[in-house]
Amino acid sequence: MFSYQFDWAIITSGQYFEWIVSGVKVTLELSIVSVALSFVLGLLIAVMRMSNVKPILWFSHAYLEFFRNTPLLVQIFFWYFGSYKILPMVVNDWMNTMNFEFAAAVIALTIYTSAFIAEDIRSGVRSIPKEQMEAARSSGFSYLKSMYFIILPQAVRLTIPPLINQFLNLMKNSSLAMTIGVAELTYQARQVESYTFKGFEAFTAATLVYLGLSLIITGLMTLYNKYVLNPMGVR
Repeated sequence: MFSYQFDWAIITSGQYFEWIVSGVKVTLELSIVSVALSFVLGLLIAVMRMSNVKPILWFSHAYLEFFRNTPLLVQIFFWYFGSYKILPMVVNDWMNTMNFEFAAAVIALTIYTSAFIAEDIRSGVRSIPKEQMEAARSSGFSYLKSMYFIILPQAVRLTIPPLINQFLNLMKNSSLAMTIGVAELTYQARQVESYTFKGFEAFTAATLVYLGLSLIITGLMTLYNKYVLNPMGVR
């Protein structure tokens, strides 16, 4: 007979509940910082990817191919173990003063996700009629000003659905940060399981939190698209 004794109280009160809450806070911090940085970097790489300057075009293409086609877990280990070899000492010192594990996870998540965001934004830009760029340039706008004021605002609105997917993926991918000791939600759920042997309860709680966060992100991005980017309901 099935004799497992469920004990949901361990994750609704006391020390173990505090661990789960602490993990949620770290997951949110890690996700918010990485989402903001990856969007900005992805936007920059997308613009570089459409440049006519060959070195910039080659760099952006290599960036996309490398980071989109290597596993995120490998990249996390790469930045965690290899940052001292490739980053300036001042950056490493700053990472140590903040939280080295957290900073390494942010770098990995940001760079990995930005590569996918860049391609989504580039697809959005390519869907904008080229006549708009030509009209902007003929009106005296530079290439960068044309992109900033005319093309990118439209492209970002068009890419909201894929951007939502990328932000959701980033939030879920943040669980891999546990492998380098970042005490996010999955790490804390594993801690609860180690101390209580109640893995079902601990990881059920983590699963429900991830689900809730995913629904919140989807809802917020939908509202942003509806009331900020598209207030007139233009399709």
